[in-house]
Amino acid sequence: MSEKPIVVAGHICLDIIPEMRGAGAVCRGGGLLAPGSLTECGAATVATGGAVSNTGLALHRLGLPVRLVGKVGDDLFGRGVLDVLGRHGARLAAGMTVARGATTSYSLVVSPPGADRAFVHCPGANAGFTAADVPDRALAGAALLHFGYPTLMRRMYEKGGAESAKLLARAKRLGLTASLDMTLPDPASESGRADWRGFLARVLPSVDVFLPSIEEILFMLERPAYERLRRRAAGGNILPLVDAALLRRVSAELLRLGAAVVVLKLGDRGIYVRTTADWGRLVAMGAAAPRDPAGWLDRECAAPCFRVKVAGTNGAGDCTIAGFLAGLVRGLPAEGAARMAVAVGACSVEAPDAWSGVRPWGAVLRRMGSGWRQRAGTVRL
Repeated sequence: MSEKPIVVAGHICLDIIPEMRGAGAVCRGGGLLAPGSLTECGAATVATGGAVSNTGLALHRLGLPVRLVGKVGDDLFGRGVLDVLGRHGARLAAGMTVARGATTSYSLVVSPPGADRAFVHCPGANAGFTAADVPDRALAGAALLHFGYPTLMRRMYEKGGAESAKLLARAKRLGLTASLDMTLPDPASESGRADWRGFLARVLPSVDVFLPSIEEILFMLERPAYERLRRRAAGGNILPLVDAALLRRVSAELLRLGAAVVVLKLGDRGIYVRTTADWGRLVAMGAAAPRDPAGWLDRECAAPCFRVKVAGTNGAGDCTIAGFLAGLVRGLPAEGAARMAVAVGACSVEAPDAWSGVRPWGAVLRRMGSGWRQRAGTVRL
């Protein structure tokens, strides 16, 4: 019996990723964009990015059927996005909207060795994306809708997230499971000033699987706590300061707001998963609800990252999400889906772009079963 498709909708862009091997020290020292400076780099990797591309193509490479839904402009970058998608599958670009006269979103991704990546980003056509850009025909017969990055899509977060709520509620009415991913807002932008607690209160009742990073969700729910951690953290990296008590407090709030499954991404410390204790909420998750609900009811687990040689961290969180959703739809228990998530995320960082390192489902399973070691340093529960 063939699998039902996963629809991945939302933000898509073109990523330009210069090779920074010789410039890593300059990047880490903060001198990359100093006035009057010139930093020499290597060849650039040009790839599609954003949730639609990163999560969608990772799912495709894992072997799951996907439909990609996003918006690009009718410019050079837009043609590049459609060309990349088309090279992966003849119909992968069929759900894309081309907006006449619009600018295609793009990101300059600075990903130096030994440091997390940084972005210079243009939202472009994503700013005009609305619920109407995901027509019912795109959702028909699908198992799950994954919507990514409303934080970078002005129409999807303005007015308290009315358009996001409309899209997710429609997916639920059509019987799909709904999942949602975020990005960290730029504090100086319109997105950084939005009422994100109000947004989450409005949309999470229609979200079955919510997969933000701990930084993103603290910014949205507990901004003062987030700022305090940033001041204490070396180089602004709060992850070493995150403990089980914080994860439990935040995940409990997200479950209370309506999510059934909460996945908190922890960077190189792996992921944390907590699920609802409400049987009715769990079995009402839609077409991709757990095959064995008992393996998902009232669960808490943390999965550390697998050991790999890192070529680039761009899109690793999106590929981690792909691994988790693949584990859910293919019947793994919560702990198995968490382990699959960090395995796919680890594969992704072995390439400079987001998705070309991702292997087929069977190959990932074989690698996990072959003594592949996981890193120390995950959160102790």
